[in-house]
Amino acid sequence: MGHLDHATFGWLTPVLSYAMACIGAALGLRCTVRALGATGRSRRNWLVTAASAIGTGIWTMHFVAMLGFGVSGTDIRYDVPLTVLSLLVAMVVVCAGVFAVGYGRDRTRALLIGGLTTGLGVASMHYLGMAAVRLHGDVGYDPMRVGLSVAIAVVAATAALWAALNIKSPVAVTLASLVMGAAVSSMHYTGMFAVHVEVTPSGESLPGATAMQFIFPLAVGLGSYLFLTSAFVALSPTTGEREASASAQQADSAAAGRRQARTA
Repeated sequence: MGHLDHATFGWLTPVLSYAMACIGAALGLRCTVRALGATGRSRRNWLVTAASAIGTGIWTMHFVAMLGFGVSGTDIRYDVPLTVLSLLVAMVVVCAGVFAVGYGRDRTRALLIGGLTTGLGVASMHYLGMAAVRLHGDVGYDPMRVGLSVAIAVVAATAALWAALNIKSPVAVTLASLVMGAAVSSMHYTGMFAVHVEVTPSGESLPGATAMQFIFPLAVGLGSYLFLTSAFVALSPTTGEREASASAQQADSAAAGRRQARTA
């Protein structure tokens, strides 16, 4: 059995992956809060942005953590189409969960459905990403730990959606995102500790791309997307700010009209 190392770069990859999970969660929560205060096309756009942020954050967390994954006695490669598919799965299922909450009339039912859908989707993304791993040997899983990781994913997703429905202040969103980042990271490493590998030494070259050839550039690109979107959301006025601005403009227009009437 090959020795598994989940942190070949020390604390760098666990800390960085946790940070990416927190950023994605914080951005997704803020966008969901904006969506719940909007209507029509604006609500839909905010929900799509929220889903892309959460899905991107979760996927980036997973594969940044995988940069530190190593197995003694074998190199590791990644199947590119399966890895990209795992990203699409993360986006689609998170979008389904977020839209269930954003448009659900019965919030309790929407929360349960959305949490279950999103949690199972996050777990599917994780294990689909693991299915993309190519190495010399056979990969197996401890069923109990796999089940625990799925349960953590469902609970974490439900808690995230609950926070989106009930938490409004920036400070509360920040605290919630830190908790959600910890939950997502816990799910990932619980799933990773379920893995065992029987190495079969071989001199044959492995198919696929190395982490640095494919995973690292894609993670950097998605991380940049998160930072740029965070800046956009931070600079975008909230519903309350827009209403206050509109009220101020109406007051100014009324005052100007009264002045014109007095001078006429």
